Amino acid sequence: MREFSTPLTTEIPSTGNLTDDVVANARDAGDTVQLSRPSAAGGAWEDVTAAQFLAEVSAVAKGLVAAGIGVGDRVALISKTRYEWTLLDYAIWFAGAVTVPVYETSSAEQIAWILRDSGARAVVAEGADHLARIAEVRGELDQLNHVWSIGDNAINTLTSLGDDISDEELEKRRTTATPLDLATLIYTSGTTGRPKGCMLTHGNFMFELGVAVDELEELFTEDASTLLFLPLAHVFARIIQIGCIKSRTRLGHSADIKNLLPDLQEFRPMFILAVPRVFEKVFNTASQRATADGRGRIFDLAAQTAIDYSRGLDRGRPSLAVRAKHAVFKRLVYAKLLDALGGNCTYAVSGGAPLGDKLGHFYRGIGLTVLEGYGLTETTAALTVNLPEATKIGSVGRPLPGTAVRVADDGELLFQGGQVFAGYWQNEKATTEALERDGWFHTGDLGEVDDEGFVRITGRKKEIIVTAGGKNVAPAVLEDRVRLHFLVDQCVVVGDGQPFVGALVTVDRDSFPLWAEQHGKTGSVADLVDDPDLRATIQEAVDEANRAVSKAESIRKFTILADEWTEEGGQLTPSLKLKRNVVMREFKDDVAALYQS
Repeated sequence: MREFSTPLTTEIPSTGNLTDDVVANARDAGDTVQLSRPSAAGGAWEDVTAAQFLAEVSAVAKGLVAAGIGVGDRVALISKTRYEWTLLDYAIWFAGAVTVPVYETSSAEQIAWILRDSGARAVVAEGADHLARIAEVRGELDQLNHVWSIGDNAINTLTSLGDDISDEELEKRRTTATPLDLATLIYTSGTTGRPKGCMLTHGNFMFELGVAVDELEELFTEDASTLLFLPLAHVFARIIQIGCIKSRTRLGHSADIKNLLPDLQEFRPMFILAVPRVFEKVFNTASQRATADGRGRIFDLAAQTAIDYSRGLDRGRPSLAVRAKHAVFKRLVYAKLLDALGGNCTYAVSGGAPLGDKLGHFYRGIGLTVLEGYGLTETTAALTVNLPEATKIGSVGRPLPGTAVRVADDGELLFQGGQVFAGYWQNEKATTEALERDGWFHTGDLGEVDDEGFVRITGRKKEIIVTAGGKNVAPAVLEDRVRLHFLVDQCVVVGDGQPFVGALVTVDRDSFPLWAEQHGKTGSVADLVDDPDLRATIQEAVDEANRAVSKAESIRKFTILADEWTEEGGQLTPSLKLKRNVVMREFKDDVAALYQS
């Protein structure tokens, strides 16, 4: 067993809560631009000062109090990434309540579970589509008293509702929460398919950001800025939001990926937050465009030069030849890539899935330092991070100050620190399985720690799939539903580190003869794996399974296998449970084929 810890380097507040940052910013630097939001008239961005943000947050919070939202009540928030998300998040905290983020792509079934399990008293949704999904399940939610819509003037409605709430009453509410009190319930996929609510306290965030803001001072400063486009329902974007508010880093939001490039051009962020899939798409798009323009060979050479240059930095200094080529490509190729990010971006933070050595070196080589880190919802985002002055590409960095890592005998990574969550909401069994009594958290991931404390992720112990886009997918809920179809015997959902979710499906040998007769087919399963009618039938099973999940979690492609998985063959246990590791090993070529085109 191997352990490594990093000593705490800053004092973490023992009193107060996350709302103190908003109050302090308005008091100490009221005229500082805290956020920028798209102008209602279109075009230029509209600045929001620290004083203005406090006023807007307070007004909405008063409305929540007037509506009967009490201390500790849960308020759900379903929306794309936008200014109002941040405004409402802090308003909920000002009212003494707890924010329950819900992915805006969530199905009605997922929304129903989260609202019911959390006991949410109110929900703020973005638009008509979300309202329709809530209406579909509203009858199951006896505790839900209020549904407001951002698109239907929720902000103005709440502001007007709170006219009679005094500043003194709001201040009493705002100061109720301590570091030990719950700040948010973030639901993460479980292996059973039922999302579990991670209880993150104000203290969890205060610890995480107390050390992260101090360590990443190049990013979290009044002179810096970032444009968030990842979902704020995910803890990764959420922690950056709160860090920006704490440090007065100018914060903007981009709700529609289609407008991201124009937004980047207009906003000109100093750093961005993204998952590996975004970096992959930027690279692949640039390569494809270059090839289409007849400059594919030049781009390939430029890309390799950037990689060689970055690797040379790790050795002390790139060679003279590499430096010469790099200087040429910096002007001809790299500058254009950086211009696409707004022309002011020097750092990027990557998480959610492994980035890989190639992309890490490529981006550093063109002038964009990608700081890759590692963490989970249960750990309030980052446990480890590569710092500007301490980076090993291919690793996820060293533990943040005050954080310890342990490699168990089976290779599982365990962590201990003030950012580790309080447990799962109303789920003592899951909490006990994840948290040891002395605070060590079982990540379910496999890894190693080198002599300098840099952590590398080598695999995943638990079955949760993490796509290249950073989406956590519980395979069980999909697999169980696919198997409900009469023609399906077994199903394995795949997609770890890939751009989308796929599946391997085997056909039920008892049902197949009848299906073949009904459809006028002859031959065996092996003869018909590519038959359009057979694929259409299996597609029905896949479509039904996809109804239970969001689009990002849905099965996009599948392969019908000629094989049959049995206990005798070694793919099933005596209790007929699937041996996922065996299937993934034996059918790795079939999995790879899903992503080759």
